[in-house]
Amino acid sequence: MAKLTNALIIGTALIAVAGCSKKRPETLPPAPSETAPPVDQTTTPTGPTTTGVAPGSAADFQQSVTADTVHFDLDQYDIDPQARAILDSQAAWLAKYPNVRVTIEGHCDERGTREYNLALGDRRANATKNYLASRGVDASRMTTISYGKERPVAMGSDEASWAQNRRAVTVVIG
Repeated sequence: MAKLTNALIIGTALIAVAGCSKKRPETLPPAPSETAPPVDQTTTPTGPTTTGVAPGSAADFQQSVTADTVHFDLDQYDIDPQARAILDSQAAWLAKYPNVRVTIEGHCDERGTREYNLALGDRRANATKNYLASRGVDASRMTTISYGKERPVAMGSDEASWAQNRRAVTVVIG
C-alpha cells in the first residue's frame, strides 16, 4: 500500500509540474549578435562618413552642445545670459533624446568652509536643474550632486583657477 501511495504522489507531482511549464513561443526572438552599437553618420561633400559616436550617448552630448559646463561668479548661483545659452543647447539635445538621464554636478572654488561650499555647490546644481526644467526637460531625468571644493578642475590659488572651479557640469548617465 505504501508503494502505491508513493507512486500516486510522485505521479501527481509530475503532472502538476508538467501543467505549469511555459509553452514555447511560436516565433523566437533573434539571437544576440556581436555587432557594435549604431553609429552616427554625417554627410560631407565627398559622401557619408562615420563619426563613431552613438546618438544619445555621452560623446554625442559632448559634440552636440555648446558646452557641458556653466560658470558662476563668486558666491553666486544665478544663471547669467552666457549660462542660459549653454543650457538652452543642452535642453535642445535632451529634448531630442527623452530617455537620457543626466547628473548635474555643483562645484566651488577652494575658498570658504567645506560645509559652505557643499551648500553653494548644491544651489548651483539645483539652479541649473531648475533652468533645464523650465525649458521642458523632465525633472525626474535629472539628479544633482554637490562636490563643493573637493573636485577642482584647475589647480591654483588665483582668480583664473577659482573662476574655472565655480561651475555646474551636466553629465550624461550611462
